[in-house]
Amino acid sequence: MKKILFIIGSLRTKSFNRQLANEAKVIIGNRAEVLELDYSDLPLLNQDIEQPEPAPVARIRKTIGEADAIWIFTPEYNFSYPGHLKNLLDWLSRPVIPLDYATPTCINGKRIAISGAGGKAATANCRAKLTELLTFIKAEVLPEQTGIAVPAEAWGTDVLILTDEQKAELKAQADKLIG
Repeated sequence: MKKILFIIGSLRTKSFNRQLANEAKVIIGNRAEVLELDYSDLPLLNQDIEQPEPAPVARIRKTIGEADAIWIFTPEYNFSYPGHLKNLLDWLSRPVIPLDYATPTCINGKRIAISGAGGKAATANCRAKLTELLTFIKAEVLPEQTGIAVPAEAWGTDVLILTDEQKAELKAQADKLIG
């Protein structure tokens, strides 16, 4: 059974993107094993602590390596992706064999889907910049993406309700990711 690793770009417990990920998990059902990456203990990338690799980095690299595919669910922060998500991707872009930039990284060639729930732009700017970054670090970003413009009333209730059309977009994305 394939392993799909979810990365949530929001640290907030009731985040719309966590709710979006939960909906995707329901859509995937028993077609794949879904795991969520906990990267809350990841230190900021700093060459002074890069080697030997910190324990959270080793754990995350192992988890990424064992996944068949990755699905990122992220909000848009100031026209881009959240800083903690960028930090994670910076760590993943570093060579697994210290200073050997000719060897692949743990994210090299990984199939990645991107979805996001946010303001009026439906995370379009974040998803575009994230696609650019992931492509640069040699991940395989799927062209199918889902962007959700969170309705105004949801901002007061912290409850994301998806339309049938949005659920269909997520299902199409899940189908492509699982392959």
